[in-house]
Amino acid sequence: MLMGLPHGSRIWLAAGFTDLRKGMDGLSALVQTALHESPYSGHIFVFRGRRGDKVKVLWHSGDGVCLFCKCLSDGKFVWPQAQSGAVSMSAAQWT
Repeated sequence: MLMGLPHGSRIWLAAGFTDLRKGMDGLSALVQTALHESPYSGHIFVFRGRRGDKVKVLWHSGDGVCLFCKCLSDGKFVWPQAQSGAVSMSAAQWT
């Protein structure tokens, strides 16, 4: 689990794929414009690349924004079939 995920936080999976060349500012803008959420809400926002083997995670921890990246050495991340919007899940569902 991510560092000290606060109780009640939601995890948002951005449907479709995202250009993972974007950094904190670009992903924060996507959270606001495409997902209609605040990147400073304390929720977790997860973005998957086109090939499906990389994700970036954006999270405001209370004192700043964190950007995590994971690249699988083999396989792909399982992702919702929707092409736009976001899918929300609880921390229990995430684990």
